[in-house]
Formats: sequence, structure tokens, C-alpha cells
Amino acid sequence: MTAIQPEARRTRRRAVSGSGSAGAEPAVPSVTRGRDVIRTHLKTLPNSPGVYRMIDTKGRVLYVGKAKNLKKRVASYTNSTGLATRILGMVAATADMEFITTHTEVEALLLESNLIKELRPRYNILLRDDKSFPYILITGDHDWAQITKHRGARNKPGEYFGPFASAGAVNETINALQRAFPLRSCSDSVFASRTRPCLQYQIRRCTAPCVGRVGREDYGRIVREARDFLSGRSRRTQEELSERMQDASANLEFETAAVYRDRIRALTQIQARQGINIPTLGEADVIGACRDADQTCIQVFFFRSGRNYGNRAYFPAHARSDAIEEVLSAFIGQFYADKPPPRLVLTSHDIEGRDLVERALGVRADRRVGVRTPRRGAKRQLVEHAVANARDALARRLAESASQRRLLEGVARTFGLEAPPERIEVYDNSHIRGSEALGAMIAAGAEGLVKNRYRKFNIKRADLTPGDDYGMMTEVLTRRFSRLLREDGDREGRQWPDLVLIDGGAGHLRTAQRVFDDLGVADVALAAIAKGLERNAGRETFHVRGKPAFSLEPNDPVLYFLQRLRDEAHRYAIGGHRAKRSRGLGRSVLDEIPGIGAKRKRALLHHFGSARSVERAGLTDLEAVEGISRQVAKSIYDYFHSDD
Repeated sequence: MTAIQPEARRTRRRAVSGSGSAGAEPAVPSVTRGRDVIRTHLKTLPNSPGVYRMIDTKGRVLYVGKAKNLKKRVASYTNSTGLATRILGMVAATADMEFITTHTEVEALLLESNLIKELRPRYNILLRDDKSFPYILITGDHDWAQITKHRGARNKPGEYFGPFASAGAVNETINALQRAFPLRSCSDSVFASRTRPCLQYQIRRCTAPCVGRVGREDYGRIVREARDFLSGRSRRTQEELSERMQDASANLEFETAAVYRDRIRALTQIQARQGINIPTLGEADVIGACRDADQTCIQVFFFRSGRNYGNRAYFPAHARSDAIEEVLSAFIGQFYADKPPPRLVLTSHDIEGRDLVERALGVRADRRVGVRTPRRGAKRQLVEHAVANARDALARRLAESASQRRLLEGVARTFGLEAPPERIEVYDNSHIRGSEALGAMIAAGAEGLVKNRYRKFNIKRADLTPGDDYGMMTEVLTRRFSRLLREDGDREGRQWPDLVLIDGGAGHLRTAQRVFDDLGVADVALAAIAKGLERNAGRETFHVRGKPAFSLEPNDPVLYFLQRLRDEAHRYAIGGHRAKRSRGLGRSVLDEIPGIGAKRKRALLHHFGSARSVERAGLTDLEAVEGISRQVAKSIYDYFHSDD
């Protein structure tokens, strides 16, 4: 969702305080210095609603907060007592502040949620959510409406039904709906090119409007029935289908009656698969939270038209001191920052500032939105069901985390590390005889594979001998760690690995070590994993600097873990290389000639058959091609014969 842009006053001032020469930064941040920075800003702050940002010496946003009264809220950070240790650390790291004033506290709350989602500040409660929700779309821009799955911006004409918790839930629902409402699911281009019915018609999941097997009026009635059903008016739809079935049977039209019977059965099956259903609930999200071992799981169940559209689990990042009510309140603000809220949100705990949250969600939805914590009845049962699912999901996550910790402890023992690695990076190269060479890096940590940290490196060095694996590894590691030194040389962030694992043998290890020595990287552990005899899994050899090569027992869990990391890096490198090679297959030497676009390239290839034949063609032959003028023909000829 686009950030709310009120008629706001944005201010930013650099506060310089402390002793020493002008512009000098103290070596160690202090709470006193941070409070001085905040007091400097207090002098000109208004007593109006707004949003404030606390920023460190490198310009990184530490915290985003909203306030009904900016001056009073910011002044609270200068108190000498009553602040938690974590907040004192934030104050100590503050070197600057930014402010945006708003007309109302609701605008401030909306803007705060958007900024937190965008900036992901270190000291805020963060929702880790990068996936959009799928919807069912009945299109409205075609004479014959299409039913399809839709994900992303809702800018296509038509009616949207959802959200659904997963693409699988949408696909399953569409498949079931097509048995009851045989609407087309093909694209407009496929629809326009059909000359005979497709398989969907043969299995009675489409009425073949593409070839005129159904009239416009009958097809429009099926579209209306599907809309009614998805909008919660399923009883009326079933009653109408039942009446038509009986009429057809009374008129001895038994085949038509059988079609209606099958559609009624399909509707019944859809409703049976929906699980927990409350027809009177209408449109609502049920949010249940569970806390254990300083972690929180939040389950969201989606109910639309009284039917359960699935659920999804979230694990927001937060401090140990944050109460579950605070986590839930922050979650709701960020969760609906880019999603339309339903008419009713049911929560397992009373959230902070419920009235303010309701008004903010109402502004976002452009209608009234209620936030309730039911105490009894069917709605309370739904909330308890969500909490039970959150508890189970959190238990599974904690068990997986414990297992992962044991594996990381085993890795530390295997490679002689002082502590279990918080981040492991694994590197591999992929090429075919040196062509389309690509390096790949994957990352893993306490929560398993960290896929948003994966990186690909296109090999750029022109002086490399084709197939020089050591040279490619040198380039990849040099680029990766040179950038780390530039961006986070003092290791304040969490970008640095504790262990780098290279897919290769002793030579690869020596290559990586030379790169580290040249860059001055001395505190990152290095190891290489080489395939064993006959390249059999289970016979891998490990190489570590200063130690003889060694192997692990074939049934060692740590060996399996390291194999999985190596295989994941290999998979990622191979996938990237294949994609790069596929893109390269569509390129031609003709693309490099100035003035030759797609149309002229196509004309040349159609005329000569191949780029090599174009290269060998004479000037007169080139002029004979349609669309190629004498000047363009000379440019092509000169390009290939510039050395003659």
C-alpha cells in the first residue's frame, strides 16, 4: 500500500554534541550523548501528532515511532529512570532524528506502519512477511468472463474473492468451482484462437463459449451464480439449481437434470471441504497469538462469506521485553499496511489503542472496521482454534530450532570454531567449458536456509582462462568481501559470516585463503568440502587450514547437514547458470550491430537462414533483403569486414 502522505512538515537536523574537535564522533556511543542529541531536537518540536525516526551515525534508521504529542513522546527518552536496557541502547546509538508532523494520530499510525514495513528498523517489532495473498478473480473486461487465480495489484477489471492463505487453496477451490460453475479458465488469447472445444469441455468443467456451445444468456447466468456463491449467497444458488433439476426431470430431460445434479453435488463438496464454517460470520480475519521461549507465533485465519479460506502462520521479530499485546498491535498495523482489512478482525488478546487501530483500518479500507476480542460463543471458539494452531506451529518451530542449534554446535566442533556459527555461507561455480560462467552463494543460520541472502555473481574478468575454477572463485570472494569491508567494515551489522564453506578441495581452500589474506579478513573461518572417491556422497573430504584433510562418519548428522548445504549451493549455481545460458541462446551477433532492431534482425534471418550466412553475404545480397536500405546494408557489411 502506498504510504500515507498527509500535509506534513518534515524536518531533519544534524545534532552535534560532546567534547573534542568539531565533527568528531566519540569512539563508543553513550546514553548521555544520545540524550543530548534528543534534547537538541526538543527545542523546536511541536505539540502535534506525528512520526519520529531515530538514526545512528551511519544514517541507518534505528526506530520508527508515532505520537499523539511529538514533543512529550520524544522527551520521554531523556528521562534518567524508567527506560528498559534495550531502549537505553537505542538512545545511546542515536545520532540524529527525523520528524513528520500529521493532522491526526490516525494518520501518524498509518504512516508509522508503512515506514516500519519499508525501513525495517532494528528496534521495532517487525513482521517478516514478503508474500502477497492470492485471490479468485472473475474478470469483467471480456464478453465471456474468465475465472482465474490472481496475485498482486488488484487493477484488472472484475470481482475479487479472497484472500486465500495459499495458492494451493485457490487452485483447489477453482477446480471444485468449475465442477459447479463451468466457466472458462483459459486466457483471452487462447480463447480467441480456439476452433474446437478443449479438454475442459470434455470433462464438463467448461461450457466452451469459445466455439459457441453455450449462449450468452446461459453463460451469464452461470457467472451470476458463481458470484452469488462466492459472495455468500450459496443457499439461493443451490435452491435455484434444485428447481431447474426438478423441472428438467419433470420434462423428461434427464441428461439436463443429471448436469444440474452434478453441479449441486460439487457445491456440497466445496462446502464440506471448508472445515470450520460460521455462515453468520461474513467477512472476518481471526488472529490468534501464542508466546513461548521469548518467541511469538501469530496465526491468521481468513473467513469470507462465512467460509474458511485457510490460515497462515507468522513469527514477528521482537524484543524479549515486548508484551504479547504490543506484538499483536504492531503486527496488525504492519499486516494491513498493504492488504485491504475485512469488516471484522477478531483477536485473542486485547490490543493497545484498539479504538485508534479501528479508525486507522477504517481509513485504509474506506469503511468501518471492527476489532474485537470475543469472550464467549462461536467467535471465541474460532479465536481459541487460532491460538491452538499458533501454539502447535510455535512448538514445531522451536523443535526445529533446537535441532538446528545442535547441528550448528556440531559444525563448530568439526571445524574448531569458538561458538556455533550464526551464519554460514557456501560458494560454488557453474559453467560449461568456461562459457556463461557464474558464481553462487547461499546462506544458512539458526533458522535454516536464509534465501533472501542468496547471491549470484556473473563472472566479469576477461583475462580468465575458460574453465579456470580457481580464478572464478577468486573473483567471487574478492567482490563479496570487498563489498562487506566497504559497507560494514566495523562488523556492526549481521552481514558477516562466521564460516565460509567452499565446494572444492585443497586448491580451492588455498585460493580462498589468498583472497582473505589480501583483503585482511582474518576472523572468518574457512573450509572446503571435496567429493570423495568416485564422487560418492558420504565419502566427502574436508579441508581446513593448518590441519590434515579429514572425513566424518557416514551416518554423522553434521555430515548430512553439510551435504545439504553443498547440494543447495550446487542447485542454486546450476539453476542460475541454466537461466543465464537460456537468455544467451536468444542473443545473436546481429544484436550488436548499430541500427539493427528486432524487425530487421528477423528479416535478415528469414532471408539468409542464419547469422553466419549474414556475415558471409555480399553488399548486393544484403540490399536485396526487404527493409534493408543501402546505408543499412553497408553498415552490416562494414561491421563484419572492418579488418579487410
